[in-house]
Amino acid sequence: MPQDKLLAKMKNNPRGDWQISHVETLAKRYGFRISRPKGGGSHITLHHDSGARLSVPARRPIKPVYIRQLVQLIEHLEEMNHE
Repeated sequence: MPQDKLLAKMKNNPRGDWQISHVETLAKRYGFRISRPKGGGSHITLHHDSGARLSVPARRPIKPVYIRQLVQLIEHLEEMNHE
């Protein structure tokens, strides 16, 4: 499987000008469901069938800590799939 370019860019530059749409695109690609609060809150929550969850503030730019967490979570899930 060829390496995901968006994942590689996020891994190499977590301080980039990432938008919530980038996070959603990458999350959907790796099988996450995305939920937004019904009351109009400022976070989205990513849910994976493995039980993994990540809450990300939808402010722009997305802070590097959330990009790093998403990348690490995806890499961990990929490792689990290849075992």
